[in-house]
Amino acid sequence: MAGVFHQCGQSICKRTRDEMDERARIIAHALAEQGVCDNDVVAIFMRNHVDIFEIVEACRYVGSRYVLLNWHSPIVELVPILDDCGAKVLFAHRDLLKGENDLKPLSLVPTLSAIYTIKTPKSILERYHLTDNSLLASEPKAGEQYQCFDTLLAAPNAKRHSKPPKRFKGMFPYTSGSTGKPKGIKRDEDLTRPDPYLIFKGLSEALMQLSIGDRFFVSAPLYHSAPHALTLCCLAAGNIDVYIEPQFDPERFLQDIERFKLTHAYIVPTMMVRLLKLPESIRSKYDTSSLRFALSTGSALPGDVKEAMINWFGPIFYESYGASELGFMTLISSQEALEKPNSVGKPIPGAALKILSDNKEACEVGDVGVIYAHLSMFAPFKYTNTTGTPSDLHVGEFTTLGDMGYVDEDGYLYICDRKKDMIISGGANIFPAEIESVIIEMPEVADCAVFGVSDAEYGEKVVVAVQCSPGNTLSIDTLHGYLGGKLARFKWPKMLQILDALPREDTGKIFKNKLRAQFSQ
Repeated sequence: MAGVFHQCGQSICKRTRDEMDERARIIAHALAEQGVCDNDVVAIFMRNHVDIFEIVEACRYVGSRYVLLNWHSPIVELVPILDDCGAKVLFAHRDLLKGENDLKPLSLVPTLSAIYTIKTPKSILERYHLTDNSLLASEPKAGEQYQCFDTLLAAPNAKRHSKPPKRFKGMFPYTSGSTGKPKGIKRDEDLTRPDPYLIFKGLSEALMQLSIGDRFFVSAPLYHSAPHALTLCCLAAGNIDVYIEPQFDPERFLQDIERFKLTHAYIVPTMMVRLLKLPESIRSKYDTSSLRFALSTGSALPGDVKEAMINWFGPIFYESYGASELGFMTLISSQEALEKPNSVGKPIPGAALKILSDNKEACEVGDVGVIYAHLSMFAPFKYTNTTGTPSDLHVGEFTTLGDMGYVDEDGYLYICDRKKDMIISGGANIFPAEIESVIIEMPEVADCAVFGVSDAEYGEKVVVAVQCSPGNTLSIDTLHGYLGGKLARFKWPKMLQILDALPREDTGKIFKNKLRAQFSQ
């Protein structure tokens, strides 16, 4: 049966689209009762679960936007976001609310009229080794700000929203705060453009190559724009099965492919590296032949990693360059990637790119400059929670997020690095992503990040932070020995840090400001 959402775990929870719509209408009625209407905001503080997309559908019925909150964050870090976006209602898994210490800060958000606590499903408790499923001091009482989501849906006479869905307002994402406090990305409502819900439906075919009966897997945190948007494409398509895992585990992923005959998956580079480091006995144990499309975005995918994955699974891997502010901008297939190593592809239909110099002049083919993009299908955005917008963010209809790259003679885009991450040492431009793609291949290295710090002689010097693989260690001399013949000497790190773990998001984005901060104290 196509179009079913599956919550993965030891026992599989299945929801048909009719069941999801029924629950969404109950939630939508409750939102309307709380005064939620056009362009209001609903906040979602939940681990990966099917319920998220029922709440999203409910928001479509009442015409509200929704903010997906990073559940790794403590409440005190989320309160400013709730305050900035003006959230009226919050949905939260109960294990994420730590009693009065969390409820008290939430009571200070002036716009918040209701908090629906959701019993954390057994599949999530098992995966995260949690035992306490009712961390609130007591069940919410009727009439109080705190409501019980499960009771709402289980009520025998629950009222349902009776009107058709409104124009989809979509996700109201916030940046991760890697360069400061999180900023809201609020898209203008432009009635001259198609309903965004129809755009996501179109992307299910144009970007994801989905067709009736396909089965899509996602385990990356759904508060991130890319995995959420791709799952939303499946919801909008209406005829795709979706398998939601609470978190990524490399062997379990292989098991899921065999068990559910998965056809499509969202896999980021850090997941690929973990898969490639599995013993050959595990890698060859499962039948993965059903998988025919896997998309990566969100962080740089090293060419060697991509090639190794293609050699293992076949030419099923696609990479896209995208951003929360703009959406998916390019796409490249496995066949193209083998011919154009390290490229992220050409613009998708409706997208256009420009490579401009610092003085806003067009760069020649092959010259590195700042990447500007325009996607005709999405309305422009504005940042909230910020004191100003950089003057060079926009050039006409084109927008940059500070990434640097170049376009070759065939129109393929290559990303060099973030402009803010580029290291200028002794007058030479050094791109950390290039160095990281070489170091990550060392057997001693499980994870790495390259960044620049101030240096009296050269302006900046190259530093690498490394998380060693189990049972291994690393010295700067061993590192330099490995880099010989692979990178020019001026790109070699001058300093090596060994850390237990790097401050990296599950999707691969690393907080380099936290690594640099150690050198500025």
